[in-house]
Amino acid sequence: MSGNFPVSALPWCYEDGEDDTGDRMHIDHARTVPKGTIQRTALILSALENADRLTLSRIVAVTGLSRTSVHRTLEQLVELRWVHRDGMNYRLGLRMIELGAAAAQQNMLRRAALPTLHRLHRISGCVVHLGVLDGDEAVYLEAIGDERSIASNSRVGKRLPAASSTIGRALLAAHGIDSPEAERVRQTRLVYDQEQCMKGFGCAAVPIGRVESSQAAALSVFGPSARIGDRRLLSSAQSAAAEIWRRIQSSPSTTRKMGTRQN
Repeated sequence: MSGNFPVSALPWCYEDGEDDTGDRMHIDHARTVPKGTIQRTALILSALENADRLTLSRIVAVTGLSRTSVHRTLEQLVELRWVHRDGMNYRLGLRMIELGAAAAQQNMLRRAALPTLHRLHRISGCVVHLGVLDGDEAVYLEAIGDERSIASNSRVGKRLPAASSTIGRALLAAHGIDSPEAERVRQTRLVYDQEQCMKGFGCAAVPIGRVESSQAAALSVFGPSARIGDRRLLSSAQSAAAEIWRRIQSSPSTTRKMGTRQN
């Protein structure tokens, strides 16, 4: 089980009404438009997070903010290098990349898991993810693999509905969700999907840590179905999760709450 698989692999499923243009907006227009500066800024940055680039008019439409407010905020963000302006388009700037990299480096869980994740990738040749639960969403903290195999929808920081993603279902089971599948995950410490999102490919996820604890993390491997179905790979993934947990337990600074399901 070695070598990368040459695909632009896509370890996700689109929700109803979505396409693959990258213009995926999670904006609820029914909610009250925020009035505070920080809230408006966060709304604009969230819109830019979910698209390669947007025009001023598109940002106004997506956020529901006034054109004047969006323009004024964007000008300030451009000056701070949080947003980059290219003609009529806006995208996240270099400062956001710097801040994101710093946040990733400071995450204790990620630091504890990274050596093991890299080794699992080398052994399996598959894309390897590390994720945590935030509310009812799974959030990727790390994605390791061939760059052609890690598209924008599995990037670091990407959020997926926990109930409909392999890694998310492993996390929900770890939080004590009452369902037949969750009970199986607690017994086997494994979520396994074959060709659910893409023909010929599969995904397996393993909880990290003591099941039914308030601490929750999970790793997943994504690759060709034949490889993902190999018992040796599944065993390697489970061993990797156990190794990461031992490393976390040996370092008190990493044993703080890693993920929380909020009702």
